[in-house]
Amino acid sequence: MEVVTTIEEMSKISEELKKKNKTVGFVPTMGALHMGHINLCIRSKQTADITIMSVFVNPTQFAPHEDFNKYPRDIKKDIELAKKYNVDYIFAPTVEEMYPDGFSTNIFISGVADLFEGAKRPGHFNGVALVVAKLFNIVNPDYSFFGQKDYQQVVVIKKMVSELNFRTKIVLEPIARLESGLAMSSRNVYLTETEKINASNIYKVMLETKRLIEDGLRTRKTINETLVNKLSEISDLKIDYAVAALSKDLSEPEIFENKDEIIILMAAYVGKTRLIDNMLIQLN
Repeated sequence: MEVVTTIEEMSKISEELKKKNKTVGFVPTMGALHMGHINLCIRSKQTADITIMSVFVNPTQFAPHEDFNKYPRDIKKDIELAKKYNVDYIFAPTVEEMYPDGFSTNIFISGVADLFEGAKRPGHFNGVALVVAKLFNIVNPDYSFFGQKDYQQVVVIKKMVSELNFRTKIVLEPIARLESGLAMSSRNVYLTETEKINASNIYKVMLETKRLIEDGLRTRKTINETLVNKLSEISDLKIDYAVAALSKDLSEPEIFENKDEIIILMAAYVGKTRLIDNMLIQLN
């Protein structure tokens, strides 16, 4: 495995791979790797000839009051884990490499980027879109692998890929969970053991709501109220949002119809740690 730190070198490697007719799978991450990230790498290894992982904590997607400076970083551990799972290249640029002095370009995505997570974190998805667009241009992947846990992010990126004509196929990998049901997240390191137990109840609430929907609950407002009421019973949890929407575009019909695929999305603070989670539900 090779670790690359400059845009020039990474672009050159990608160009050479394409000349050799190698397909490239790309796994963009902010490091602090866990099995959710590794599952993306495994999927990439099954799909493409070469797997490239980026490790870059992107400042443009963090608001000034958010946790950019304390976001978990352990590049040595990340490299060891990626090597264990046969990642071919790690692209680990510095902030100065990605955003040199005088950098002034932005990407603005409206509509789906303004909902839910976007409403709670204004400008977040524009920062995500900017770094992902840069990474796509640098790596030029045939396939790009994202985790379902950041579902709204994937919807935003798919929109950008379609509208800006990027030539990469977006592949969605299911959420990786601990045995307790807690979604794997780099931010889980912030949780105390008690908070981890409390946070694991989020999954149980989503399963209960899923069963109600599958048993015939179809009114969006009632589903939302059910989610909020059940989440409110979890100790030391403060809800940011908890909603149901259509998975394809996150639109919010009053009544869900048969054959719809629903996504229930939530964000909440457990103690001081903000967690997100979701669940897909296919209606018959």
